[in-house]
Amino acid sequence: MAVVLTVLGCGDAFGSGGRFQTCFAIEAGDTRVLLDCGASSLVAMRQAGLEPRAVDAIILTHLHGDHFGGLPFFILDAQFVSERTAPLTIAGPPGTESRVLQAMETFFPGSSRSPRTFETRYVEMPAMRPTMVGVVQVTPAEVRHGNGMPAYALRLELEGRTISYSGDTEWTDTLLPIARDADLFICEASVFDKRVKGHIAYTTLLARREALGCRRLLLTHMGPDVLARLEELEIDAATDGQVITL
Repeated sequence: MAVVLTVLGCGDAFGSGGRFQTCFAIEAGDTRVLLDCGASSLVAMRQAGLEPRAVDAIILTHLHGDHFGGLPFFILDAQFVSERTAPLTIAGPPGTESRVLQAMETFFPGSSRSPRTFETRYVEMPAMRPTMVGVVQVTPAEVRHGNGMPAYALRLELEGRTISYSGDTEWTDTLLPIARDADLFICEASVFDKRVKGHIAYTTLLARREALGCRRLLLTHMGPDVLARLEELEIDAATDGQVITL
């Protein structure tokens, strides 16, 4: 069975290049999950024609707003617009449930305690231990990106395919087993050749490309200096709306 990944958003936190914040939709048969859910993700889903009610689970790499800030809107849409009744699973690093509830109270006071027509299930995934999120096996590895909670790179396995994702991080050899033999490794490249704490430079990634051992490498989370040099890149760069079949 084919696994289809749709790039709903591949931008950074600041909308560089007019791109939506991080969100990838993964579909295989009746399974639909989101990988990260940045603040603009509900808008990106509407634009792509993806029905929010059809999403079974949302899997988070870390708890910065451009990676999980869309959840208050997604949950309220599920209650008041999409009329969801099926359970929704939200999986992420330790602290996910408390941070999501805090965000809901900040954006829409009282919303975290309102009765819903569907069950919200939180799964807080331990590092380096496979966790089943529905039919998707997720193996997290802790990376280097300060956000007050652990930040993860993720390796997702379903239907005989592997999709790996760096999340946000500076270079760490922890990425090597996450990427190895993956059908697709999505990796951030926030800057072109500068050194920035918590993020990978494109030139650093290029130098380690062969060591990753993935079948396909795709850049995401690109800042202005990377976007200004797209024609020079030797690694494929994601675009919003891109569809990849594995």
